[in-house]
Amino acid sequence: MTKALILGIASSFFFSFTFILNQQMNISGGSWLWSSSLRYIFMLPILFIIMIIKNQLFDVLNDIIKKPIQWITWSTIGFGLFYAPLSFASAYGASWLVAGTWQVTIVAGALMSPLFFKSIETKNGICKVRNKIPKKCLLMSSIILLGVFLMQFEEAKSISGLKTFSGIVPVFLASFAYPLGNRKMIEVCGNRFNTFQRVFGMTLCSMPFWIIVSISGVLSVGLPSKEQIIQSLIVAVFSGIIATILFFKATDIVSSDTHKLAVVESTQSGEVIFTLLGGVFIFHDKIPTFIGLIGIIFVVIGMILNSLIES
Repeated sequence: MTKALILGIASSFFFSFTFILNQQMNISGGSWLWSSSLRYIFMLPILFIIMIIKNQLFDVLNDIIKKPIQWITWSTIGFGLFYAPLSFASAYGASWLVAGTWQVTIVAGALMSPLFFKSIETKNGICKVRNKIPKKCLLMSSIILLGVFLMQFEEAKSISGLKTFSGIVPVFLASFAYPLGNRKMIEVCGNRFNTFQRVFGMTLCSMPFWIIVSISGVLSVGLPSKEQIIQSLIVAVFSGIIATILFFKATDIVSSDTHKLAVVESTQSGEVIFTLLGGVFIFHDKIPTFIGLIGIIFVVIGMILNSLIES
């Protein structure tokens, strides 16, 4: 469990580059359509090379051919409906605000527990039992929700209601899509594939979605700038490759225990701190108000309490 927590926190550091650089791309005039699609377009060849080197490519491709609907559906939800809304929201708030709101995914992960089953060995053999909502975990996660509310409430006072709505709703959609797609793909893959293989398969199977997004980008705003291409490449490597693989590895370690899985997902609260520090000190983002800082503290406290309850 300790290893899973460390990997989860490390992934939150690399994930923070998503929020910081996406905001910078929006400030410089880059479209969210390219910010989102370029990340996965760049990820695919990198992961493809890794699969070739590790000689693990054809096992994944064969499984995709056998179960294309499952792979494409959950990959599109887990990657497409996660990252496109998150990129869209970055145009409507500071990077730390989007990162803070994104922590709703911790609550989402706990609420979705009954959608999944765990295998239990009995006298009559192995049977599947539906998971229950981890109530203690959900209680601590409500502290995180309170923190998110305080951050958004303070921000809403200075901007229009429509802009606030545009910055919140997409993040809420992403916060449910990511753990749902990830957990469903864990079920589809079973123990047959490692983390690299699963990330590669999901990236490949989400390509139809990203091609549509890219075509929309060409038609609406034209081709991306050189600066946006470079920044998207950085996001692809740091957040798309390193962070995703670290996080998926952490969830793989505890995949058989829904409560521990919810705790590992709670480590992503670290993104708020890393994003705040990076945004303020490197890119001179707007510093949170006192109420906003209180909200961030609540988010971090909720993350810590989640881990303490499990341990």
